[in-house]
Amino acid sequence: MARIVHKYSLFILLSFMILLSYSTLANSKNINEKKPCKRFVLYYHDILFNGTNASNATSAATTNDTKLGNFKLGKLVIFDDPMTKDNHLLSPPLARAQGFYFYDMKTTYNAWFSYTLIFNSSEHKGTINIMGADMMDEETRDLSVVGGTGDFFMTRGICTFRTDTFEGAAYFRVQMDIKLYECY
Repeated sequence: MARIVHKYSLFILLSFMILLSYSTLANSKNINEKKPCKRFVLYYHDILFNGTNASNATSAATTNDTKLGNFKLGKLVIFDDPMTKDNHLLSPPLARAQGFYFYDMKTTYNAWFSYTLIFNSSEHKGTINIMGADMMDEETRDLSVVGGTGDFFMTRGICTFRTDTFEGAAYFRVQMDIKLYECY
């Protein structure tokens, strides 16, 4: 009798394990790391406030650098920058980049970014959250896409920076190649 109960319990346990594995497979999403589910290129335009350009400035330093080295270590900049489809500053913005970056290295130029792309157009509605290190000496730099809302609900991916132009501290433009690998 005990042997029959033991076999019956083993059968129920195995059946439960098989059902659990099927339900896990049914709910898992197949992610193709080689091909993004959404991809677009935007241009980030940053005009730093210099004390006289309040009507044009899109960013401002909230702290000064620490004078440890010659690479602005400790300087914190907040921004509300236009994002365009092409590299022209006066093109209609598709989104706004709102967040901050700070310089975090004393031996070379390096910044850490944390910002949200806010879309409010007929093409896209919602946000994409991006953060990571911008190692400015590199030709391209990858930052992490860590989430989003609206059309980009819970998205993840990579945002590749490439400096398009740099005019000292006054203005810079970065090409952002955004590749999303989780789209819901």
